[in-house]
Amino acid sequence: MLSTADGSIPPFRQNHDRAMTTDADPDRQLAWMWSATAAGLVLLSPLAPWIASGLWGCPFKGLTGFACPLCGTTRAALALARLDVAGAFVHYPLPTLAWILFLAGGSLAGWLAFRRRPLPRPGPLPGWLKAALLAAVLANWGYSIATGV
Repeated sequence: MLSTADGSIPPFRQNHDRAMTTDADPDRQLAWMWSATAAGLVLLSPLAPWIASGLWGCPFKGLTGFACPLCGTTRAALALARLDVAGAFVHYPLPTLAWILFLAGGSLAGWLAFRRRPLPRPGPLPGWLKAALLAAVLANWGYSIATGV
């Protein structure tokens, strides 16, 4: 390690070393797992029609006749597997956005882990953002009921 004449570590090296992560760092391991999961989903996407043939219908919708808050999520994922982004948004907009963000986040996490950079740590969500997310989920659920998803 680079040090000064008196044996101390120069400030620019201290900050650089602090920003690096080790292989045993739990955040880095989580980044690799997230990245591997996202890559696995992309690699398995050609098998999506075969995988979909073994899936069952929504039990909530089967019992009540109404779509559950997650109805359409699988169809949106299958449309994304066919690279039909517009079709995925038609099936269920909010989970489609979540799938896209998950894949993009997994790619970014893998890149940061490869570069040995720390993952950004999110802070607590402000109350207005929690309310906005809840409103988005309820609006999306209303959309699925209105469109018969």
